[in-house]
Amino acid sequence: MRVLIVGNGGRESAIADKLMADSRPVELYFANGNATTEKLGKNLNLSGIKEIKEFALKEEIELTIIGPEAPLVDGIVESFQEAGLKIFGAKSRAAKLEGSKSFAKKFMQTHGVKTATAKVFDSYNEALDYLNGKNFPLVIKASGLAGGKGVVICDSKETAQATLHSFMIDRIYGDSGIQVVIEDYLIGFEASIIAFSNGKKLFPCIAVKDYKKVGNGDKGLNTGGMGSVAPSPEFTPEHFQDFEKNILTPTLNGLNEEHLGFTGFIFFGLMVTKDGTYLLEYNMRLGDPETQSLLPLLNNELLDVIEDCLEGKDIKLSFKDEKAVCLVMCSGGYPGTIQTGIEITGIEKVKHSKILFAGAQYSGDRLLTSGGRVVNLVATGNTYEEAREKVYKDAIPLNFDYAFYREDIAQF
Repeated sequence: MRVLIVGNGGRESAIADKLMADSRPVELYFANGNATTEKLGKNLNLSGIKEIKEFALKEEIELTIIGPEAPLVDGIVESFQEAGLKIFGAKSRAAKLEGSKSFAKKFMQTHGVKTATAKVFDSYNEALDYLNGKNFPLVIKASGLAGGKGVVICDSKETAQATLHSFMIDRIYGDSGIQVVIEDYLIGFEASIIAFSNGKKLFPCIAVKDYKKVGNGDKGLNTGGMGSVAPSPEFTPEHFQDFEKNILTPTLNGLNEEHLGFTGFIFFGLMVTKDGTYLLEYNMRLGDPETQSLLPLLNNELLDVIEDCLEGKDIKLSFKDEKAVCLVMCSGGYPGTIQTGIEITGIEKVKHSKILFAGAQYSGDRLLTSGGRVVNLVATGNTYEEAREKVYKDAIPLNFDYAFYREDIAQF
């Protein structure tokens, strides 16, 4: 089967790696891919929905899988479907649950999804006034897409005021921050659950633990993710039942009531507190780096699951009784200013983990950095300790100038 994967991160490398491990032969194409996908298929220099669609029509692509959120929000699924192309991903109306945090919050409140108390603001001055008398910490979110970085936990009124100014006046995230959501802060631990949708029902995977902060001990700035562990060691069967009752079911009901059904992925970003499980956010795609630790544990063949969802069939997901750890190695300065084009060496010395590149490309025979999150090291084991030992052992010989990574991934 000829399959096109849209995206160039570690998530797309993980999708491709899983498809190649399945029994059915696939011919893979990537828009635009990275150093891993170049070895698994053909990387393409395509930009924009029109160009990607024209390629899919010309090359008779039989299935397209969307990795990142932006093409979904921009309507790539509708465009492909109108051309008679098979595609797996949320339509733009459903993708708005990720593309607009204000839309998502209203959806949660309307349909009884358990979530933190929050208010949406278009006015900078009204947002400032709302801070008066509020308890801190609280959370300020840029409503639009911000690459996973538009969320700030504010410990004081001064920090909140500065955050509002940077979002709404300085526009550090462009138009994504001119509308904000101010939300009560929840105390607990985070978990991620990804579900497949067949257009009528949602089929959740096991919970994954993601590490969002750049520094050890969850210190520093938010990032796209510094590592992940599957299954989440903290998320119990009782937590899952709470999630099903108060988040999954009302979400499905809301999707059906508002005619937002789709065939694709939906990601639930959760906070588990002493008062139960709350929904922090929706993503309408596979998470990154959650996917990197989730897919190695999936017993099902990914292509079969996707095709069954596209046909509206029920699916039964099965996962290995193992542990998976993903360690993300980053460029110096990430998540701020970084330098690219730095040579990566030592991949031949990686013996215990799978290398899934993200921000890395080949230039001739040289392997060079091209982004902030450069490479994912992924390993499985019977215990978290076993899988953790593999990725950290392999991080030692893998080198590029100014590389860094968290030292506490899967340290329980």
